Amino acid sequence: MEEGELIRRMKRGDPAALEALMDRDMAFACGVASSILRDAPRDVEEVVSDSFLALWNNAHKLVPGRVRGYLGAIVRNRAKNRLRELGKEMPLEEDLLDLEPSGDLGPADFLEQAERKALVAQLLDALSLQDRAIFLRHYYYGQTVAEIGAALAVNPSTVKVRLHRGRKKLKELLLKRGYLCENADF
Repeated sequence: MEEGELIRRMKRGDPAALEALMDRDMAFACGVASSILRDAPRDVEEVVSDSFLALWNNAHKLVPGRVRGYLGAIVRNRAKNRLRELGKEMPLEEDLLDLEPSGDLGPADFLEQAERKALVAQLLDALSLQDRAIFLRHYYYGQTVAEIGAALAVNPSTVKVRLHRGRKKLKELLLKRGYLCENADF
């Protein structure tokens, strides 16, 4: 079933549409949750279920072509909240990519963090739609090259090439804007 039709049916309250969406995106949602809840695998199912319920409750906000990204953000935030409840630390790569402003920052630090967030958004916008999707899936949601290839129906070697090109393009943009030195590793 087409995503637009699923959304229309969910907005009308059709539980079969949610079920179809769950069938389609369950592996993706579990992958996002698992990448964050590595040390708490029993919580993955609960986080994913809660996320699909939140998606259902916010069906009026859904836009065709953006459901998976919206779901990924919900899962990611709920998984991070669950980690906090458990008193565990975020995996390092997730912590580095956490772009949400922290509430305990001073005004200068908050402004710097907001500027970094805006810069990352601008840099990602410079990538093509497919390259951006691949980049975010790999570095933001923690999906493997194989998982990305399967989800986007792309050869894994193509995913690797696009990740390489994306890193190269981002490095060029950072150099151009003066955020990196010429010989910096990226």
